[in-house]
Amino acid sequence: MLRDRLLFGPFFVLAVIGLFWLDEWISFQTLGDRQLPAASVLLPMVCIALGFASWELARILRDNGVLASTVMSVAASLIGVLATTVSARGGPVVSAAAITVMLLSLLYFARHRSFEGIVAGTGGVLLSFTYLGVLGGFWILLRLEHSAWVCLWVVLVTKSCDIGAYFTGRAIGRRKLAPWLSPGKTQEGLVGGVLTAALVSAAGLWMLKRAGIVIDLSYVGAFFMGGAVGLLGQVGDLVASLFKRDAGRKDASRSLPGFGGWLDVLDSPLLVGVVAFWSLRLLS
Repeated sequence: MLRDRLLFGPFFVLAVIGLFWLDEWISFQTLGDRQLPAASVLLPMVCIALGFASWELARILRDNGVLASTVMSVAASLIGVLATTVSARGGPVVSAAAITVMLLSLLYFARHRSFEGIVAGTGGVLLSFTYLGVLGGFWILLRLEHSAWVCLWVVLVTKSCDIGAYFTGRAIGRRKLAPWLSPGKTQEGLVGGVLTAALVSAAGLWMLKRAGIVIDLSYVGAFFMGGAVGLLGQVGDLVASLFKRDAGRKDASRSLPGFGGWLDVLDSPLLVGVVAFWSLRLLS
């Protein structure tokens, strides 16, 4: 596992950086007399990643005995992303989309004229809509208001918490954080990870400003925002672990060598998008 992560990790990181660079570059291009919109690359990439993650979530639900549909799960997550993105223009779009998804799920699971598992199956679809779709959509909202490099900064802050927590936990970790859920995590590792994320956030803000990317945010604000981002990322990791452990799984799938599945990669950034979006709005 560690060998595969060290082998494929650099290529994965370069691919992510390349996607953000391409998204930023395209946003400065024109088609005719119209400038191409932001998130032209990020939106389809997020939809693809969440599509795979929702497929994994449907498998996890089925392992738990829930009447889950891969098609409905994928569709719900994509509707959640698009509804959250469109909500930037105003209006109760997300709530209307949630009601639509719920009604369509009830009709889909009742098509065999049997009531068994309908409620649980509909709950699973709404979980995909909210947990994957709506939370994933906040990354698009973040991109619509800021540079792609700001989004990459938030991603790196999130993942730096994982790295800091791992090495701090290996060095001085003694007290388990949640042994029943994630035996490898320690309280000392959590503290080390949050501090790492806070420092990386402040350093990243300095680099962004040096590059001429304007963010009306102080270094103190970036430090505390980084800590909050790191903490929420760890909570997101534990939430995904809760789903997997309940189904008797260690990884969501084996789609990504060294990383498990798409849900294993997206678990920490999912909760971060919403806190980063509102933090930058409130602290700026």
